[in-house]
Amino acid sequence: MKQEQFVVRHRAEWDAFELWLQAHGDGGRRRPGTAPVGLDDGEVPARYRRLCQQLALARRRGYSTPLLERLQGLMQRGHAVLYRARPPRWRRAAGFLVAGFPQLVRSQAGCMWTSLALFALPLVGLFVLLQWRPELVHHVLDPRQIAQIEAMYDPSDARHALGRDAGSDWQMFGHYVMNNISIGLRTFAGGLLAGVGTILVLIANGVNIGAVAGHLQAIGHGDPFWRFVAGHAPLELTAIVIAGGAGLRLGLGLVAPGRRRRRDALVHAGRIGARLCLGITVMLLLAAFVEAFWSSTQSIPAWGKYGVSAVLWLAVIGWLWRGGHGAPVAGDDDAP
Repeated sequence: MKQEQFVVRHRAEWDAFELWLQAHGDGGRRRPGTAPVGLDDGEVPARYRRLCQQLALARRRGYSTPLLERLQGLMQRGHAVLYRARPPRWRRAAGFLVAGFPQLVRSQAGCMWTSLALFALPLVGLFVLLQWRPELVHHVLDPRQIAQIEAMYDPSDARHALGRDAGSDWQMFGHYVMNNISIGLRTFAGGLLAGVGTILVLIANGVNIGAVAGHLQAIGHGDPFWRFVAGHAPLELTAIVIAGGAGLRLGLGLVAPGRRRRRDALVHAGRIGARLCLGITVMLLLAAFVEAFWSSTQSIPAWGKYGVSAVLWLAVIGWLWRGGHGAPVAGDDDAP
């Protein structure tokens, strides 16, 4: 076969492979702002093997140096992408938390905003309602629960002042870890019930938190309550909302699979949800640490508690809003 015929037959393959390399920055990830190319990632290994065969054939037939140099260059760049050494696990985990996780949260913006509405609207609505009609708390909480929270946050009772000894802090840290992560997992796993389970968990949590906060504020026990929850709320509440978004995404895979088969859509949504759960778990662990060792500390004045809470809210929002901007778009293989 003449060189011209060889080039005409295979040029489209070489161009597609080169575009794929350019779009991924020769580093295996698509650069932000680049349009997707026609070559699917799953096709790349087979295309690379074909390219190596074509290079060997061109050498054997004695084709021109420029053609051999182009094929050799594509082969070397492809080899660098496909066979590059993976970074250490800790570095991949850190990179995912810093950039990949917020990118993934933003990529599911519709589910995340829906989750926020399902959680925040009942919470805020019930809190406001109880300032106007405080007796309605008895329709949400039973008398035993009401008595417990009133005693726990009674500002006039020194026995229930905020603060614990070091041993109790570690014990409560373990309790908060189990409690927080169980809530996050229930919220996410509820998506397997076509999203209905996630919706119910989000609304129930919003109603419960709104009832507790609204009742304590209405009876004058708001100060110790707000000082206690201010520190860990940014991490814990945000993690619950993200878990809800992951659960809703899972439910959409069942209810609205789109062009995918229902099974494939569920697997795809499950992979997204599983990666989101990695970041959610870290957030809930940090929230449990703050709750056990900071929130309960009574020697810190209210302005210190609220100041740290404001900083944490800004940090969490800024991380989710800007984290990963300008970085390569995370792929499925970027999870730790």
